[in-house]
Amino acid sequence: MQNTDIFSLLPLWAVFLVTLVLVLISVEGGYQWASRKRRAEVEKEAPVGGMVGAMLGLLAFLLAFMFSMTVDRFFDRKVALLNEVNAIRTTYLQTALIPEPHRTEVCKILRKYVDERLRWAGVKVIQPGRPTASADELLDRLWVQAAAVGQNSSEVIAEFVGSVNQVISLHTERIMVRERSHIPGPLWGALYFLTTLALAMMGYHCGVAGTARSPLMVAVAIGFSTVIMLIADIDRPGEGFINVSQQPMIELRDWMDRAIP
Repeated sequence: MQNTDIFSLLPLWAVFLVTLVLVLISVEGGYQWASRKRRAEVEKEAPVGGMVGAMLGLLAFLLAFMFSMTVDRFFDRKVALLNEVNAIRTTYLQTALIPEPHRTEVCKILRKYVDERLRWAGVKVIQPGRPTASADELLDRLWVQAAAVGQNSSEVIAEFVGSVNQVISLHTERIMVRERSHIPGPLWGALYFLTTLALAMMGYHCGVAGTARSPLMVAVAIGFSTVIMLIADIDRPGEGFINVSQQPMIELRDWMDRAIP
């Protein structure tokens, strides 16, 4: 995953722990500030509660916005995978319409390309000897074969060349939605800034109200940390527990291995 933000350097478990500690410190800091200053003697609880509610609402809006972004990207990755599988399958079937030796060579390239796409997505390839080239190299070889076949002008050949072109285009699309469509670093910074501010205000409100520290604050901290870790998990394909299933590509590889040639 090509993501150069500082936040992306943290593993998911560290995201959870850092967020949890930050939330707890923020709540405790706000509580201590209110207790030391004895704001409860000169400050009414109701106005403070209203401001805390407004800040928490703003934080909830930002969390919902970022969660929506990551879910949209998740479904984009799923659609891109299915489109690429269909394009590869169509191209493989259309090799029956082109002459030898291009037919056999294109089939070999497509098999290696499917293995490479599975390996790129983190799936273990059964055959240790494949692939022998990167995706870009395999696509270059595929286009060379398509260009050679395209010397014979016909509607069938034109359709095959179009299918090859679609495979190349969808390769770029999958890279874009998987590796270059992450939540921007400044947005993560804004989320943590608002989280710190909102939870500190919550602790301040408890101090103004004169209440004792509630163990429920730990539950609130765990809840916020879990949601933020969930957003980070979806935003990092191949790292966490929520990933697009590569089963369609695996089934395509199995089908190609059984196909002739």
